[in-house]
Amino acid sequence: MAEQQLTHESVLELIRENSRKGSREIQKMRRLMQERDAEYDRRMKETNKKISDLGSRIGDIVEHMLGARILDKFQNLGYAVDDYTRNHSFRMSKLGIEGEVDLILHDGDTDILIEVKTTLDTAGVRQHLETLEKYRTYANARWGGATRYIGAVAGAVVEGEAIDFAHANGLYTIIQSGEGVEIVEVPKDFQAKVW
Repeated sequence: MAEQQLTHESVLELIRENSRKGSREIQKMRRLMQERDAEYDRRMKETNKKISDLGSRIGDIVEHMLGARILDKFQNLGYAVDDYTRNHSFRMSKLGIEGEVDLILHDGDTDILIEVKTTLDTAGVRQHLETLEKYRTYANARWGGATRYIGAVAGAVVEGEAIDFAHANGLYTIIQSGEGVEIVEVPKDFQAKVW
């Protein structure tokens, strides 16, 4: 077998051929990576939706459990609550006000507006304080100021300083306790804020 002698031109041709093959391989790899990335994105979106749906269902379960068990707890505190409304949405376009209250316990002249979180933190308490302000404005514009509103926050899990922050802002705090729910004992100087 005779050896082929390398010339300057034959070396350049080998380099060009390898470059073309390399470019095709690189293009093929890019296409495969794009397909893999697209599949990964699709699966992540699907997973995020499932997690979101699950979180929403857990929130619904916590709200339902709380609503069914909290009436007697507030009755023990002297409120004549006898029924509740879940997921009450409100909106008044002319005032630019809208929001939702997870639970409203009805007591004739005083309603208790409760924000229910799977995990309650100080941000959730702040959010409910804002909702209470909006609801007071909405209620005044809609029905006048006859009904008083007080607030409470609830969580299956309570993080950090949420309880102290809620109490400092005149809100009751409700926690999951075993198979039931309990209103956290308030400090001696606690005054429920009225909206």
